Amino acid sequence: MATITELEIVETPQIAAQWARIRGRLQHEVGEVEYRTWLRQMTLAGVDGDEVTVHLPTRFLRDWVRSRYGDRLSALWHAEVPTVRRVEIRVGGAMGPIGPLAESLAQTAEPPPVEPPTALFAASRNEDRAEPRPDLTAALDPRFTFDGFVVGKPNEFAYACARRVAELPSSAGFNPLFLYGGVGLGKTHLMHAIAWEMASRQAGEQRRPVSVAYMSAEKFMYRFIAAIRSQSTMEFKETLRSVDVLMIDDLQFLIGKDNTQEEFFHTFNALVDAGRQIVVSADKSPSDLSGLEDRLRTRLGCGMVADLHATTFELRISILEAKAARAGIPVPSKVMEFLAHKITSNVRELEGALNRLVAHANLFGRPITLESAQEVLHDILKAHDRRVTIEEIQRKVAEHYNIRLTDMSSARRARAVARPRQVAMYLAKQLTSRSLPEIGRKFGNRDHTTVMHAVSRIGELMQCDSSFAEDVELLRRMLES
Repeated sequence: MATITELEIVETPQIAAQWARIRGRLQHEVGEVEYRTWLRQMTLAGVDGDEVTVHLPTRFLRDWVRSRYGDRLSALWHAEVPTVRRVEIRVGGAMGPIGPLAESLAQTAEPPPVEPPTALFAASRNEDRAEPRPDLTAALDPRFTFDGFVVGKPNEFAYACARRVAELPSSAGFNPLFLYGGVGLGKTHLMHAIAWEMASRQAGEQRRPVSVAYMSAEKFMYRFIAAIRSQSTMEFKETLRSVDVLMIDDLQFLIGKDNTQEEFFHTFNALVDAGRQIVVSADKSPSDLSGLEDRLRTRLGCGMVADLHATTFELRISILEAKAARAGIPVPSKVMEFLAHKITSNVRELEGALNRLVAHANLFGRPITLESAQEVLHDILKAHDRRVTIEEIQRKVAEHYNIRLTDMSSARRARAVARPRQVAMYLAKQLTSRSLPEIGRKFGNRDHTTVMHAVSRIGELMQCDSSFAEDVELLRRMLES
């Protein structure tokens, strides 16, 4: 690696390429959303001896990047150019002299993958020792560890199974481990976590490194096709069948690919017969993957099958709290409840919504509120034109206040039941076109004067109690979405 001297202040392809590689690594480490929010506007202003100067357009961005990414930038620069000891982050509006070329390279170059720990590699055949085989292991996300996985009722069994496999590969009854569930529920996270855990355990115990091959089913197919075209299928077979752990993500991609299925079936058998661990993920259970050969589905179901259910409200709240805590950003509980109610199917979208909300609040110096959430996340939380029913209002209010749905029409007068019932009546009047007598009939055949009193009482409470008003507004927003 060439040394950067204080004379190299002008734009050169070498310095631009170094800066592009550093930006690429940082982008891959923090993720696309975080990089685009905080780091994309960095420009390289100059290099002076052992110090690099990076510019950001605002003081706020400078302080944010300096406090959260300054040390990592210094480490990346030092790894790229050992003579660099310090990175200075300053406010600067214009592109530095090195900026344009580096920016161009950073946008066109593929971000380099995060190298897995040294224990994560596939063994080289025909040798007693193991050699790194990065072509067999896709980049592993450093965020996807067991510590970063939020556990709740919908995923606790899958989490426990993944932990068991990471600690004791090839355990009886856990080979293969088949993880399945919908998009964004944590299958890939658990697979990466297994690989990272195996690596850390082997390194800590100073034992022989475990060889791991992790790839998507799509990559498995493309590598198999490439081996056929290059007439190297035997090498492909022997290489894959020499690993200790084979991990295949999104197996459903092999549906309809008969030749690839057959090759995977034989590889599967060879590894299991040799006592090697296999971990597979898909969007459905083995029995529901119609289009896979029966013999393959049977083999996949003979080990441990663990599903990740759709997230519950409580789990979504836990995920949001954990992410906000890691970011060090206070987010009002009402906003978290709002997001957890609105975004129910996909954890990635849930986390992305929180990222965007926090970034907007910091960039513009505004507090995070329910109103700002609706404004900033309008494309995600866009209200659909539909009629809200009284039954839906009753169900949502009962769930929110943790009472039984039957309490909405019961004769119980306890305040813990009567107040939520009044809220439901108030919302029914606000959100539906039903008359007061019609609303009363839906609430246990109550008189229309009872509904009038409920609407009046809730309106008064909202005027004098801002917290209660915010609670009712939260319910209204959720019902309108």
